Amino acid sequence: MAMTISLSDCGKRFNRDWIFRHFNHQFETGRSYAITGPNGSGKSTLLQVLGASMMINEGRIDFSHNGKSISSDEVYLQMSICAPYLELIEEMTLVELLDFHKGFKPFLPGISTETIIEAISLQKAVKKQIRHYSSGMRQRVKLAQCIFSDVPLILLDEPCTNLDKTGIDLYHSLIHTYCSDRLVVVSSNDEVEYDFCQEKVNLNDYK
Repeated sequence: MAMTISLSDCGKRFNRDWIFRHFNHQFETGRSYAITGPNGSGKSTLLQVLGASMMINEGRIDFSHNGKSISSDEVYLQMSICAPYLELIEEMTLVELLDFHKGFKPFLPGISTETIIEAISLQKAVKKQIRHYSSGMRQRVKLAQCIFSDVPLILLDEPCTNLDKTGIDLYHSLIHTYCSDRLVVVSSNDEVEYDFCQEKVNLNDYK
């Protein structure tokens, strides 16, 4: 599943304030990219532009899947995102949540709900509703929903939020095991979250 996103002279503004301008870059399957910059620099905004959930104000963005151009309306079928501002369904148990999720985004081949629960070490919490989970446990679930979805584009916004060292090690293990042949973009100003990325894009260069 090859995915390419090409941005040409792109700009995004809110009201009269430009978040970034004259942004040129190509993002390709098999590589990982870090979007860096201080708080408020527009990292999350660019990530949402790459996921086609936010429109640009100038320039051009092209999406292609397996060599064929796709419209921005179709990108959601090819991507999965993990972000602090996305909520989980708190009334569900972990099994219910994962089974519900795979109805929209099937899991990677050979991956089952049980496999995921074991991979993120939440076997003892499967019968609890998500609302009883700690913030770190919730973040593990968000990462699992994202990384185990069978899609070519993985978008990660501050992916280690609320994770302790064990959780951060888990994050890197999941990336190494399941994401090497996909297009991964990490939005972060914390190097521990993107130190595996092959390319780094500093948004301060596009102001």
